[in-house]
Amino acid sequence: MTPVDEALLRELTPAVIGVVVRRGADFAAAEDAVQEALVEAVRVWPDDPPQDAKGWLVTVAWRKFLDAVRADSARRAREERVDAEPTPAAGELVDDTLQVYFLCAHPSLTPASAVALTLRAVGGLTTRQIAQAYLVPEATMAQRISRAKRTVADVRFTQAGDLGTVLRVLYLVFNEGYSGDVDLAAEAIRLTRQLAVRTKDEEVAGLLALMLLHHARRPARTAADGQLVTLAEQDRGRWDTRLIAEGVDILQAALARDRLGEFQAQAAIAALHADAQTAAETDWPQIVEWYDELVRLTDSPVARLNRAVAVGEAESPQAGLKALTALDPDLPRYAAVGAYLHERAGDLATAARLYAEAARAAPSVPERDHLTRQVARLRR
Repeated sequence: MTPVDEALLRELTPAVIGVVVRRGADFAAAEDAVQEALVEAVRVWPDDPPQDAKGWLVTVAWRKFLDAVRADSARRAREERVDAEPTPAAGELVDDTLQVYFLCAHPSLTPASAVALTLRAVGGLTTRQIAQAYLVPEATMAQRISRAKRTVADVRFTQAGDLGTVLRVLYLVFNEGYSGDVDLAAEAIRLTRQLAVRTKDEEVAGLLALMLLHHARRPARTAADGQLVTLAEQDRGRWDTRLIAEGVDILQAALARDRLGEFQAQAAIAALHADAQTAAETDWPQIVEWYDELVRLTDSPVARLNRAVAVGEAESPQAGLKALTALDPDLPRYAAVGAYLHERAGDLATAARLYAEAARAAPSVPERDHLTRQVARLRR
């Protein structure tokens, strides 16, 4: 008996969905049929593994879809149409996986729905796994995915997808990190690798490099007791140098094509942090230059906020505070940045007040606890 290769099933899932959709099924029906085919594969393959795994899944999923159509008398006309569709070979040249990426990141979907649908249809995760990762009941996640599938049900593969939207969805997945039994950061890296192979796009490479460089620091981000460890205080010996080297290589190859985008600029900043043996050796002037490029590309308030920190390090805390005053105080983490820069400038009373304000608005318990400790430290 040969064990089922679950990683292979997950890798093939979007391509098989794409084939079934292109043959005439709507997205929801195709996804349901493929899920049934995957269940059948888990049952059959240990005793009778196929030579062509994708072809087997396409055949079974298509049969499941036709069975569902035939069981619904109200859809007879559609059955006749799909039965008349030509049956392509398993090794079709059209990249169905890429089309499913685009479909799951359709602009008609909310970011939360796009993420859930991407994890289900492209990532091959179960509804239970996605629900655990997002700390919501399985029934809630099932409803979210069902609504998303209905929203894109009539979208055809002839419509061009937006790669930028796909990248933003994948970055949302990556930033969720880890919860439950699914490591979403690792899953996002896996899916972005898959996308990079298919597109050869500089910004896809930039996002992949950014993910790898951030992920390399993950072991040092929390202490043994679960407390957050800031970048300046991290044990850099715990950083994954293999991931850093891979991320830098990917980034350099993308930058060499001279088509700069926001993810490449963010990856360049991450690479400069990764290149410093100690926090004191960080090349802050060059980081400011990259933030200037990022602001030029995106005009993002968050990029401007991070740039203020970099200016405070490269020039002076006062210069950083001056850059901060031009921004909206309602920005997330504005108070935390102000607190840090005021502390660097020697104004400890203002820094403590702002750290307390930032702690009240913190988006997570570990971040709130970290900021609260800064208040206590300064007041001592």
